Formats: sequence, structure tokens, C-alpha cells
Amino acid sequence: MDNKTENEQVNPNAEATAALSIEECRAELEKARAESAEYLDQWRRSVAEMSNFRKRMQREQAEYNVNATARVVERMLPVMDDMDRAIAALPNTQASNDWSTGFRMIQQKLHAVLDQEGITPIPTTGQMFDPSLHEAVSYEEQPGYKEGQIIAEVSRGYRLGDRILKPSMVRVAKQPTAR
Repeated sequence: MDNKTENEQVNPNAEATAALSIEECRAELEKARAESAEYLDQWRRSVAEMSNFRKRMQREQAEYNVNATARVVERMLPVMDDMDRAIAALPNTQASNDWSTGFRMIQQKLHAVLDQEGITPIPTTGQMFDPSLHEAVSYEEQPGYKEGQIIAEVSRGYRLGDRILKPSMVRVAKQPTAR
């Protein structure tokens, strides 16, 4: 007998066992590949979730900073209005005093701080009335102005980006009544 015959006699199911073993290996390989693909998918999702979390936290932090700035500035704006009115009401005889010059310098510095924080005044005089930006304190017949055009600013309004911190208080022109 040759060696092949002896092996077949010793293990007659060797080919069947080898074929079964190869099929088991293929099945295990496919199972491992499926698990690997699932783990890779879970990892990618986790990375995407973490990236989205970071972006959301950055957005929330930026929004928090804007809100904090807005809260402080909203409290400061009435003081700015009072200061602007006080300087505008200075008599000409007092306009060149050292204390009034110092007062103007303080006013300029406060306006510079607002500008640095991105806070801008809302344009008014000559503009058309916009209820999202302006608050009308009176409607008056005024020659030379169109219906709905702003005649004068009573109190300055401010915005921070698209957010209105304080609407402008304005006087608005209306059509003259027919007599």
C-alpha cells in the first residue's frame, strides 16, 4: 500500500473534514468581516457624534458670549442715552470747560467700547419707519417728508449683529389731512 491509501484508511472522512473545516473557516471569516464592518460603522458614528458635539458646544459658547455682552450693554444703554442728552444740552458758554471736555472724552470712550463689541446704532433720521427697528413715539404732519419717513430720533437704538438691543424711539411723518 502506498501512503495515500494508508491515510485514507486511517481517516476515510479526511476530505469531508477538510472541506467542512474550510467552510467553517470561511463562515468565521465572513462573521469576523461583518463584525469588523459593524465596529467600523460604530466608530465612524462615534467620531461624527463627537464632532457634532464639539460644534454644538462652540455654537452654544458663542451664543452665551453674545447674550452676556447683550445683557451688560442693555443695562449700559440708558446711561449712554443720558450722557448723550446731557452733552447735547450743554450751554455754549460751558462747552469749552475742562469738565465738559472730559465728559465728551468719556462719551467717546464708551461709544468706542460699544463699537469694539460690535454694537452699532440703528440709523433713523430720513429713513423709512421699520417697526422691527424703530418705535414711534409720535406721528406728525411734516412738510418735506414722505408718509412713514422718520422726522427725528428721540432716543438712539442699538443692535448687536442681527439682534436688536434697544429700538430707536422716533418721530414719524404722516400724510397731511385734507382740509
